[in-house]
Amino acid sequence: MLKFNNSWRFDSPGKIPAPVAHDFSEIIARIARSEQKILEHFKSYFASASGRTSSWSSSSSWADSDLQNYMDQASDNAPLFIEAFYDACEDLKKSDEDLPVPEFHLINRILAKHHAKYHIDPPNLIALGSDHISTPPPEIPLSLDEKAQETIQTSFSESQRLLSEGRYKQAVQEVLWLLETVSTAFQGIGVDKKSSIEGKYFNKIIGDLRRNNQGTALEQIIGWITKLYGYLSAPSGGGIRHGMDLKEGVATSPNEARLYCNLIISYVSFLLSEYERLKNK
Repeated sequence: MLKFNNSWRFDSPGKIPAPVAHDFSEIIARIARSEQKILEHFKSYFASASGRTSSWSSSSSWADSDLQNYMDQASDNAPLFIEAFYDACEDLKKSDEDLPVPEFHLINRILAKHHAKYHIDPPNLIALGSDHISTPPPEIPLSLDEKAQETIQTSFSESQRLLSEGRYKQAVQEVLWLLETVSTAFQGIGVDKKSSIEGKYFNKIIGDLRRNNQGTALEQIIGWITKLYGYLSAPSGGGIRHGMDLKEGVATSPNEARLYCNLIISYVSFLLSEYERLKNK
């Protein structure tokens, strides 16, 4: 059973989007392959979610029809609908390990695709409401070529999708990759008349920027970027880039992941604005 606000069990916070119900129904059909026993299994969970009890249908076709009716009734309460599908899948997995039962990541992907505003972080069902602040996209300078702009936007969108699916470590990996990628825009840019950015990789590029801007706010901000990047890269720290230390590493929590993503995207936006400033110097 998923854990969520108990009041939602009695006072629905809203309906499940119809496309989610459709996708769940298609998955059930693929699992069951018209086998009545499996249809009855899912039927009992959705009947319970709709406040009813189910009895064995006279045939597999009637079982499928009854299941659809219960799913329609349960769709009035999104959390109970999601819980019914998730719990049915988890219990089915325990009873028959050979059945192709979806993992919660797939459920989250469907919820995110159809803007259901919920995601599963076992054993919790989390509502993506006012307490879930989406990261604003970075402002991309028009001076960057079209391919570079597309790369930045695609990576940002992917990180947001991964966050919404509850794939927190992968979301942070994506924005960390974006930070490294954006830094390459500085290659060859002149910082002043005597120096330019000669490095080809993140640490060297960011080091050149810092050394050439001593005593400025830019020096301090790059110091913060470097510290966060180093922590997330270290196996005993975030373990995002180089893998996690099995003995000392700590898994990324949802709140940490959102914080890291927000910070990194803010730094990406800052670096892009500095790129524009230095380029036009």
